[in-house]
Amino acid sequence: MTRKKRVVYPKEFKLEAVRLVLEKGMSAAQVARDLGLNPEMIYRWKREFQNDPAFSFPGHGNVVGDEAELRRLQRRVKELEEERDILKKTLGYFVKDDK
Repeated sequence: MTRKKRVVYPKEFKLEAVRLVLEKGMSAAQVARDLGLNPEMIYRWKREFQNDPAFSFPGHGNVVGDEAELRRLQRRVKELEEERDILKKTLGYFVKDDK
C-alpha cells in the first residue's frame, strides 16, 4: 500500500487562492476546482488569513512568538523531568547501600 505524499503549498499560492475568494468574489468551491484542491483547504486558508493576516502561513515550522516560547519551555520541562528522574534513581541506590 503506497502512501500519498503530503503536498506543501507555498505562502504565495495560498495568498493568491484566498485573494480570489475575498477580492474577486469567487466561491471557495470554484477556486478549489480550478486549482485541483479540496474546498475545505480553501476555507481553512481563508479562516487562517482572516484571523491574522500578518502572521498567516508561516511555513516550514516557523511559529508565532508565543507558540515558539511555549514549545521551548515544554522542551525544557521535559529535559528537567528526565534529569529529576535520573537523580531519583541515583538517590535510591545510595539509600539501599546505607541499610
